[in-house]
Amino acid sequence: MESTRNRLIELLEKNHQRYISGQSLSEILNISRSAIWKHMKELEKDGYEIEGVSKKGYRIVKSPDKVSENTIQWGLKTSWLGKTIIHKPTTPTTQEVAHQAAREGAPHGTVVIADEQTAGKGRMARPWQSTKNKGIWMSILLNPDILPVMAPQLTLLSATVLAESLSQLTSAEPKIKWPNDIFIQHRKTAGILTEMQAEQDQIQYVVIGIGLNVNQTEDDFQEALQSTATSLKIETGKNWSIKYIIQHILKNFECAYDSFLEEGFPAVKEKWESYGYRIGEQIRIRTRHKEWEATFLGIAEDGALLSRTENDGVRKIYSAEIEWFTKGETNNAGKTRFAEDES
Repeated sequence: MESTRNRLIELLEKNHQRYISGQSLSEILNISRSAIWKHMKELEKDGYEIEGVSKKGYRIVKSPDKVSENTIQWGLKTSWLGKTIIHKPTTPTTQEVAHQAAREGAPHGTVVIADEQTAGKGRMARPWQSTKNKGIWMSILLNPDILPVMAPQLTLLSATVLAESLSQLTSAEPKIKWPNDIFIQHRKTAGILTEMQAEQDQIQYVVIGIGLNVNQTEDDFQEALQSTATSLKIETGKNWSIKYIIQHILKNFECAYDSFLEEGFPAVKEKWESYGYRIGEQIRIRTRHKEWEATFLGIAEDGALLSRTENDGVRKIYSAEIEWFTKGETNNAGKTRFAEDES
């Protein structure tokens, strides 16, 4: 049913503002004229304005801006990503839905989208506030033919996709805070959570969760988050089409993912560092047994954080507490925790 609906949407889109006869649709899709009519009624329930004229056929007069399986499919310029979409008005987390879909055999490129998450989470099970109809709460199901040790690189790739998409769409200047947060003006606007089901040498599937604050005002955030979180609306002063941003992200993600599989991580590393948050600045690094100051250099070929000290030279950091320094501050500036396998 869904594959037929998707093909119908593609046909209507190609003939946008022009009539296509019910008989033609029936022959192309190999379904009855009655089934075509039922599909049209389902699209109308989603908010599409459809005009049907005897002896001419059907045409779409207006498509809605709301988020649903149908509206995301309409105008989605991808080859494989998002051909199966699962939309939930509300769910604890889109990650849970994606994991369940994977266990039930959902195809590579399935996308789960929710209007609201009631138990949204980030890395290390930190809560993520997912206001209804104000942001993008989305998970992408992938079956990558890569070794499990390379999976964290997908987090970094996803971060570059988000940063690049926001740069293309808005006047904001996003930065990537290693490894999985998107900052605008030193405040968090997006986060990424990568989860994997794998054997020792083979990935069964990967789920990449994306949370992006879009149309929240400061009052939409809990008081404790108002000084550290932001949204596209706060930063640009305008409302944004969530549907269109989702489509743009998916188009960019497909292109970046295909290039990554073909060319490897070097291009991702280069792009990541072009958006890297406060590269070249002093940081304090704290592990269980040691604490020291260093310069943040960027990321290594495997995605690890690179730092340099006068005594130890360049080091890779996989797990530590990191603090950035700003003028007049000596500690507790932008504290975050980085760990190799916690994405």
